[in-house]
Amino acid sequence: MIATFDDLRDAVLHLPKGDQMRILSVVAMEVADAHPGIDFQDNVCGGAARIIRTRIPVWLLESLRRQGKTDAELLAAYPTLNAEDLTNAWNYARSHREEMDREIAANGDES
Repeated sequence: MIATFDDLRDAVLHLPKGDQMRILSVVAMEVADAHPGIDFQDNVCGGAARIIRTRIPVWLLESLRRQGKTDAELLAAYPTLNAEDLTNAWNYARSHREEMDREIAANGDES
């Protein structure tokens, strides 16, 4: 069993180049839709995308933004958030517009 990152790195580097490329392809596919600062857990916020370390769903922030709230107003209303959190939320919302529309509509918080 591979116990550490260093062990895994060494094992991969000893594979034939073709196998290294296959592993790289699998990893790239897994992280292609990664969004830093955004978390998903089935038992938190119903599994909706949320700001990491909080219970603030991205759809809620996006809904408020669509209603005209500024970043400054959101930061004042949610003191546990910082500017980086909002940047992460906006990036996620931009690349998941249909999901945001569904979540906002499902939660009766349409703008």
